[in-house]
Amino acid sequence: MLIIGVDTGGTFTDFIWKDGDQWGEYKLLSTPANPAEAVLAGIQHVAADRSYTLVHGSTVATNAILEKRGALTALVTNQKFEDVIEIARQNRGELYNFFYRKNPPLIPRELRFGLPGRVNQAGEIIEELTEADIETLLGPLTAAQVESIAVSFLFSFTNPEHERKVRKVLSRLKIPISLSHETLSEFREYERTSTTVINAYVSPKMGRYLTYLSERIGEQPFRIMQSNGGSISAETAMRESVRTILSGPAGGAVGAFEMGKIAGFPRLITFDMGGTSTDVALIDQTLPLTMESSIADYPVKVPMIDIHTVGAGGGSIATIDLGGSLKVGPESAGADPGPICYGKGTEITVTDANLFLGRLIPDHFLGGAMTLEHSTLNQHFETLAAQLKLTPTELAEGVLNVANTTMERAIKVISVERGFDPREFTLFSFGGAGGLHAAYLARDLNMTEVFIPCNPGILSATGMLMSDVIKDYSQTVMLGENEIVVETLELHFNPLENRGQEDLLEEGVAAERIELERYLDMRYQGQSYEIMVPFSADFREQFHLLHEKTYGYCNREKNIEVVNVRLRALGKPEKPEFPKLPFVGEKLVAEALLDERDVVFDGVSEQTRIISREKLQHGNLFNGPAILIEYSSTIVIPPFAAARVDEFGNIILTIN
Repeated sequence: MLIIGVDTGGTFTDFIWKDGDQWGEYKLLSTPANPAEAVLAGIQHVAADRSYTLVHGSTVATNAILEKRGALTALVTNQKFEDVIEIARQNRGELYNFFYRKNPPLIPRELRFGLPGRVNQAGEIIEELTEADIETLLGPLTAAQVESIAVSFLFSFTNPEHERKVRKVLSRLKIPISLSHETLSEFREYERTSTTVINAYVSPKMGRYLTYLSERIGEQPFRIMQSNGGSISAETAMRESVRTILSGPAGGAVGAFEMGKIAGFPRLITFDMGGTSTDVALIDQTLPLTMESSIADYPVKVPMIDIHTVGAGGGSIATIDLGGSLKVGPESAGADPGPICYGKGTEITVTDANLFLGRLIPDHFLGGAMTLEHSTLNQHFETLAAQLKLTPTELAEGVLNVANTTMERAIKVISVERGFDPREFTLFSFGGAGGLHAAYLARDLNMTEVFIPCNPGILSATGMLMSDVIKDYSQTVMLGENEIVVETLELHFNPLENRGQEDLLEEGVAAERIELERYLDMRYQGQSYEIMVPFSADFREQFHLLHEKTYGYCNREKNIEVVNVRLRALGKPEKPEFPKLPFVGEKLVAEALLDERDVVFDGVSEQTRIISREKLQHGNLFNGPAILIEYSSTIVIPPFAAARVDEFGNIILTIN
């Protein structure tokens, strides 16, 4: 069976496929007006009329939130709690910015409705909610032409009766309804309500997108990548779209983790530089999960791979700020009009700067399928350089240095600021533009190794083919020190495990390939936040050790609380294998050397070898400067770096 992975990005849509023992790759410009058009065109190119299985990472949900183009959504909650999503928390994103304003709620005040009826913390109904109460909303919701409804009541995670009653009555409107106890069965009403609102806001748009795709690909098996590093069926993704917010970057993290593990690199800082943004993550033996994510300042409290994103990519635009200094990003030229060298753009981008310095080879871009235009660059660089009183070459290197600094800060957020030393990790570089900048980033961070996998420009799509089927479940339990006994915890895990088994069987996973992982959210009594701890025989001691690692101390004399129980249900499909290459030796074959040309490094033009990556063999070893070209990416090896090829065809750079 042909298996296709597809990752939709801001500039390119990437495809990778496996057909028996054969691998293939394909890239084409994205179609921002309708991302599905590029996906369908790529599938037709790859599969023609053959049967296939599709795994897709989509930016539809993300873009709907960032661009405020989701469904017209209403919120139904308890009376006098209609403004929870506006009051939010008292955190300020920019403490010293006098003009800071929070993003306004996704649901305006006039579409937030309060109903009578209350449940207390024990799940006891202390005020009834009648169908007549709910029916009063039918008229206003119809008049407002609402397209989706979020329902979030206090303590619905202990007793969801009122939320279910609301869905029963409002289902007459024939529009999607998201219930908070199904979306996130946990305490903290603001985060639970925010997550439910986001699910309601993006699900109709995701539903239309996936329905459009499904109708055109027919009966082919179709899965969607989630933010937690696993995939789910397209049908589930339509209902639980909030779980797909970071599906593309999550695919990259999974691919890096799996390929790093195979090659013997378990500690990685991943660096995924695409056309519009850069995503970074820290992998210390395992994929990093977080329950504290947000998008556009809106909390999303579902499990996600812990990925930090900045607006620096190949399409990031260079401008002059109000202070007269060079600024790069976060605005991007995207796929349309794109960088100047793509033929339609008029503003200098990071890609243009790389081409100006000779680090991109115009006639080898995308394997020669797309030729870059160099002739128009000089005029644009001379004009902007004159305004900054620089030479065009200084401007081009300045553009790259500013972009590199932005990406360096992002890596420090996930490493240095969390107590990790980047020097103890390998920089895992991928994305279409990653190889152009990785060696410089590693040097700036004093890292000694850079790992560049095969097909780095489409690694996110590769990761989707290597992902498990994953469903996450949680339940708030609030157990004090004297209540934390194994028998009690088992009672709370049992219904989650039954649900996980049933859901994965419905997802098409064979029973023998299902694995269940248990976790506890634990904290010291009196604390406000908790740590996720694997449930094992020594879970108490593991909590103390994790607390000490996270915060620098632990207190074994203090009482402990278990706040939530969590379950990960994993379906383990057969995964693609990567054959080992025979050892050949250090010397490059003559066919690998394509050309030599002048390339600028740190202000100096140096004669640089142009090397075909597909001609490299296991054991090859060479020093920079060199430019490696391949279909999905270009890799710059500066004079201060050396490269070797490992047994899987990965490039390992050593930074001197």
